[in-house]
Amino acid sequence: MYDVVVIGSGPAGYVAAIRASQLGLKTLCIEELIDDSGKPSLGGTCLNVGCIPSKALLDSSHRYYEANKKLSEHGINISSLKLDVAAMMKRKDDIVEKLTGGISGLFSANKVESMMGRGSVISQNIVKVTKSDGSSEEVEAKNIVIATGSSPIEIPAAKFGKKIVDSTGALSFDEVPKSLGIVGAGIIGLELGSVWSRLGSKVTVIEALDTFLPMTDPDISKETFKEFKNQGLDIKLNSTLTSSKELKNSVKVTYEQGENEVEDEFDKLIVAVGRKPNSSEILSKELNIKIENGFIEVNQHCQTSLKNIWAIGDVVRGPMLAHKGSEEGIMVAERIAEKHAEVNYDLVPSVIYSHPEIAWVGKNENELKDESVQYKTGKFPFAASGRALAVDQSTGFVKVLSDVKTDTILGVHVFGPAAAEIVQQALISMEFGASSEDIALTMFSHPTVSEAFHEAALASNNQAIHIGNKSR
Repeated sequence: MYDVVVIGSGPAGYVAAIRASQLGLKTLCIEELIDDSGKPSLGGTCLNVGCIPSKALLDSSHRYYEANKKLSEHGINISSLKLDVAAMMKRKDDIVEKLTGGISGLFSANKVESMMGRGSVISQNIVKVTKSDGSSEEVEAKNIVIATGSSPIEIPAAKFGKKIVDSTGALSFDEVPKSLGIVGAGIIGLELGSVWSRLGSKVTVIEALDTFLPMTDPDISKETFKEFKNQGLDIKLNSTLTSSKELKNSVKVTYEQGENEVEDEFDKLIVAVGRKPNSSEILSKELNIKIENGFIEVNQHCQTSLKNIWAIGDVVRGPMLAHKGSEEGIMVAERIAEKHAEVNYDLVPSVIYSHPEIAWVGKNENELKDESVQYKTGKFPFAASGRALAVDQSTGFVKVLSDVKTDTILGVHVFGPAAAEIVQQALISMEFGASSEDIALTMFSHPTVSEAFHEAALASNNQAIHIGNKSR
């Protein structure tokens, strides 16, 4: 019998398995995905077809764009620039292989056993593992952790095919589409749109909502919309795809934009309208564990109604983010080992790896207004940052929201260079209950783009040095 059986080896599952084994628990991790050698392909969506390969292509495409469009401004002229998509894809695949292989090494070093197959919980202590050849075996466990992740949503108006693809397919094009349609202007759609736009595609984004990135602060929404438009993305808000059809060499689509019906044609169509939890046929109905809209119901510690069955990551409530799943994995492993652990769901950072980056943590202005919280703002543009100007990345700003009475930082929102890293600095500060004054009194090295966070904190108390103070 195992102390812990984890179903799924994504960022939630493999982290839970490693930590459980480190805590002295006999641990098994089950993975359905198979690599070319017939072994379990560890790492889940994130490492195999999500976070990591997309960031590899985002970096490669940005380098190509810089060489093609920007380096001449630095006095660097390249006369014969050539794009090799196959080499770019090989680099992406090599990174994925290295990282997924690294998890196997981590499992070995931490004495985590792994098994290939599809896991399903058939009783409170039994997991059935169905192999690719149809055979199966049953594994006994004191504790079961479900970390089965999520999958791209397919919509009736755009069924997946050869030219209509999900995010996975969009990471494996063998050539740059001359025209590319994307359904959905969320994080995935914008990142993929950025990749192929930089490489030369004419990108049209069809978004049903009438607000761009509604989950972000309104200032971020406004400024990023303008920037993406300036970069060449044709973003159609308030537009709903009604039909699509694969032709011999293209995809014909129809969408409603307000009261108008519009027809268009693309070489490829990417459907990026979100993801759904992989909870189907994972839990026996006899267990009476509630599943709502595909999400397994858990408490604040990711425990189901059965105390020895847990669920983490994309398959439970909250944002579908790798780091959120990993922290839940650690928490669950610690609690199984009868230790104390919590996840602070108020401070889950979000990042869009466009260029410039977009990142935020904590509350935005709309949320604070809805909660009737009295707040003040401090804002600093990267156009006033010496470091940002020196590296030719002066678009965007840092925005700090603080409580009027206590000065406690309530939210930090960044659009610009190193946004993810600046927000991480903010998150650490917020975890310890920092005020704007605490950041203002902290010494930042010069010149760095992080100084923009320092100046925004100063601005929230009308003390900014390098801009006029306009806090409110």
